[in-house]
Order: sequence, then C-alpha cells, then structure tokens
Amino acid sequence: MNVMLGIFLCCLLSNAAKASVRQQTKLESLKSLIINNAKATVTLDSSDLKQLLKLSKSTSGRIGATSPKPGVGFSVNVKATHLTLGKGQTVVYDGIMTNEGNGYDDRTGVFTCPVAGTYMFVVDALCRQATWLALKLNTTTVALLHRDGLYSKNTLVQISRTVLLKLTKGDHVKVVSEGDKVFMNGYGYSGFTGTFLY
Repeated sequence: MNVMLGIFLCCLLSNAAKASVRQQTKLESLKSLIINNAKATVTLDSSDLKQLLKLSKSTSGRIGATSPKPGVGFSVNVKATHLTLGKGQTVVYDGIMTNEGNGYDDRTGVFTCPVAGTYMFVVDALCRQATWLALKLNTTTVALLHRDGLYSKNTLVQISRTVLLKLTKGDHVKVVSEGDKVFMNGYGYSGFTGTFLY
C-alpha cells in the first residue's frame, strides 16, 4: 500500500475511533490491515473512502468527542497618562483590547469568571516609585508584585507576574493596590490579561 495513503487512512481512522462503538467494530478490520500493511493490501472503493471521511468529520456529540473550548479571555490596559492609587483601591483598566465572553468589567476593574476552568492571568505595570500590587481571587491574595523604592523616583521600572488559577463560575479576579500613592504609567504600558486554558 502507498505509505501516504496508509498515513492518511490511519489519521482518518484515529478520528473515526471517536465514533460510536458499532462504527468502531466495523472499522477494526480496516484498521488492522492498515497497521499490518506490509503483509496485506487494502483495497478501498470510493464509497469506503467516503464513509471514512464522513466518520472522521461527524464525531461531535458522540462518545469520546471533545467539546470546543469556550471563548473566554480579556486583555486590557491603562489608557490614561497614569494612575495614582490609594491603598486597597482596585486598578480599573479602561483600555479594552479584547473581552471575549464579557467577563471583564471596565467600570469596576473586576473579571467575573463566566466558565469554570483553569485560567492564566498576567499583570504588568510600569512604575516610577515604590509599588505594591496584589492579584486577588475573590478576597484572597494569590500573587504580589513589587517595585523597590530605592531607585530614583524618575526611573521607570516594568514589573510583571503570571499565574494559573483554577476558577469556578462567578469567581472574581482583580488587581489591587497594596500601597498608598502607587503610581502606574498609562499609555498602554500597564495591563491585565486573562484567558481560559482548559
């Protein structure tokens, strides 16, 4: 058998293996012939090939089929020239680049989880003086960002943190200032991103 045809049929049969048990049984003989193609020749007519193609494309909603990932993710930044934050103040990122699933609220700065799962969050800030920021899951601090105040107040420093969090529907994630008079540079240099992984 042509090697390329064998590879193609193995791929089709792999996808078709997600089909119902009855259809799997029907295809097992073809599968064994393809795997042992050095010892046998497989002849497929056009109706056999059409059936394999149909089975490989129609596994959705059947046993073993996987559901598509939900479209949930956001990427936002500070549009203004800068923010000066008080202790305990939530950072409101007003520049929305994307907000799939509408989980991020640009009025409050809070992401509300619309679909349970594991998410990745990235927080970054361009800071001028001593800065303390916290990533909070509901009321619990799950990550901290800090910029030391030993540098000159005119020196800008970019700080960043990436975390993975397992969320349930309705959980809230936000960035909060842990210090007083925290300066964050704007113009898109400071941002907050979150995306559904699985």
